[in-house]
Amino acid sequence: MSFILAGFMPLIIIVGIILLGSIKQVDQFQRGLVLTMGRYTSTRNPGWRIVLPVFQRMIKVDIRVRTVDVADQEAITQDNVSIRINAVIYYKVAVPEKAILEVEDFVYAIAQLAQTTMRNVVGEAPLDDVLAKREQLSERILSIIDKATDPWGVDVVSVELKDIVLQENLKRTMAKQAEAERERRANIINSEGEVVAAKNLAEAAQIMATSPGAMHLRTLNSINDISSDQSNTVVFTVPMEVLKSFEGFSNYMAQKITKK
Repeated sequence: MSFILAGFMPLIIIVGIILLGSIKQVDQFQRGLVLTMGRYTSTRNPGWRIVLPVFQRMIKVDIRVRTVDVADQEAITQDNVSIRINAVIYYKVAVPEKAILEVEDFVYAIAQLAQTTMRNVVGEAPLDDVLAKREQLSERILSIIDKATDPWGVDVVSVELKDIVLQENLKRTMAKQAEAERERRANIINSEGEVVAAKNLAEAAQIMATSPGAMHLRTLNSINDISSDQSNTVVFTVPMEVLKSFEGFSNYMAQKITKK
């Protein structure tokens, strides 16, 4: 009996090794595609799964959200300005079997598609829109890439434009333009302030001209403000109202003499 067991021992060992080798572990964030003699037969969920050696093989696909860092791309805007732009793409595999069977390398394919789409979208927009409307450009790039990757079983979650690099001479030109714009706004604000001040002075002058004693009160107020500093020497003229009061008094006295 022991002789028989000793004879079958190598076979038992070989079978055990084959069984151990046929057990494949699929992690929670993966799906396993099983190819039987070269044909796709099933998709295995997470856990320990048996794959028959020689006849079957398993391709594991990560279904987590992943990123593709799109390298700097030279692009020309609609107004013929050359810029460099890069982006990052967030995607996940929605249908594992399509991602493996419909495209050779879906990660590389997404990166190439993103580069082409970025150049095309930037070429349709002027420089001002590229700088000021990044979110809208990102949404347009996302829409195009997501639609193109649907047959690959890939769901593009987000596209974010990272950096937009301008040429040095263009940076200097834009800085000068911004400075000129700030000066223009400052001049407009100063002009508006002068107009308001002139209107207020005109209204004040009109009030003083039509109100008896207003100029005299203003003069007294100014003298009071100046006299607060003892080092000041004040020289002032007699207000017209005072002279008019003397003139009125003289006319009154002349009328009384005439009546007598």
